[in-house]
Amino acid sequence: MAPHAPAPAHAPAPAPRYLHTRAAGVPDPLATAVRLARSRLADRCAVYEQDGRWWFAAGALGEVTVRQDRVETEWNGERRAAPRTCGHAAQELGAALATAPVADWRAYGWVAFESAAAAIGRTPADPEQPLAHAFVPAVEAEIGTGGLDVRCAAPDLLQRVLAAARTPSTETARPARPLDVEAEGPAAYEQAVADAVARINRGDLEKVILSRRVEVPFALDFPATYAAGRRANTPARSFLLDLPDLRAAGFSPETVAEVGADGLVTSQPLAGTRARHTGDPERDARAAAELRTDVKEIYEHAVSVQLADTEMRALCAPGSVAVEEFMAVKERGSVRHLGSRVRGRLRADRTRWDALAALFPAVTASGIPKPAAYEVIAAHEPARGLYSGAVLRATADGDLDAALALRTVYTHQGRTWLRAGAGIVGVSRPAREYRETCEKLASVAPHLVPGP
Repeated sequence: MAPHAPAPAHAPAPAPRYLHTRAAGVPDPLATAVRLARSRLADRCAVYEQDGRWWFAAGALGEVTVRQDRVETEWNGERRAAPRTCGHAAQELGAALATAPVADWRAYGWVAFESAAAAIGRTPADPEQPLAHAFVPAVEAEIGTGGLDVRCAAPDLLQRVLAAARTPSTETARPARPLDVEAEGPAAYEQAVADAVARINRGDLEKVILSRRVEVPFALDFPATYAAGRRANTPARSFLLDLPDLRAAGFSPETVAEVGADGLVTSQPLAGTRARHTGDPERDARAAAELRTDVKEIYEHAVSVQLADTEMRALCAPGSVAVEEFMAVKERGSVRHLGSRVRGRLRADRTRWDALAALFPAVTASGIPKPAAYEVIAAHEPARGLYSGAVLRATADGDLDAALALRTVYTHQGRTWLRAGAGIVGVSRPAREYRETCEKLASVAPHLVPGP
């Protein structure tokens, strides 16, 4: 018998494949997701909630990072960097994930607000700032009330996940430490709003969302903060990121893009805001009625839906785009919004990543027109990073779900902060817009749990 030919010196490693198992009995999916996040099974993890299900992902079989001038990948321990070839960081992310040497991959990650400005030629203040990042996990667990479905690349890790999911925490729960979101006063923000109103009234743009940042002066227990905040909120999506260079816990009021493997794409713009008054039913009812009839709020919402409809028509099949829900009132934690839903079917020559690029950033977190809004935002705010960008989950079979990164607490480079904004139009009043930021910050600020 002829001897076997020697293996090539650089033979590719075999593609990792997942082991699958199912465990029954998960009475509290949120608590299970938080236990897994606390278990420190790997150097990174993510939790993503969508439509009553939670996903937990940990470890990395590979990752993609998109910067201003290049795309960095790591698969099977091999790092590579290549020049960018696509216009938008979301498209670069999708192109790199399509080459993942992992059977049936899933990916978790985020896209920075600045990626949109970079796509039209605005260079980020820090050219090394990541514009998008995603990792393909070594283990993923889908958590619902019916049980736990686990996909894992290694038997030992599989057993550790099952043990962590079943083992109740023995740590004593620490109380939340509410944060005063008005400590710095309104002057700087109100001046920025007045400047934006002046620009709008002279015809530079129609609308801009201006935000303000509030520093958190203590370290956080992110899993506990996520649990406390989620139980107090009613988000469209929620997420927890614990990555080597970024931590975030968020309760997103809306999605930027939802794309199914069948090509159906949905965006969920929310604009128009009033505080909720859960302890005062009469006052709460008055606020809800006022939201439905306030001329400024209705105008702000209508122009946002109009732009979302225009963006969808540019990427969807003719005749497929429709506004399926218009100006419904959505309760989101400490506030309520006017919400609409725009849906269409992607053209055959468009991908889900094209859809995310076209709809990104959400009109409700940027402005109209978007390029002019970027100029105003840059004039008044430090870099946003993940704030008003997107946290996403994608699968090899064509699904993509991207949540707008609002109502979120962040930690990066040793600093922790909250951030909230308001939609500014020509009739905006600075004092009212400042108050709106306080109302939105109240979705997160009372639920911050200090770290040990």
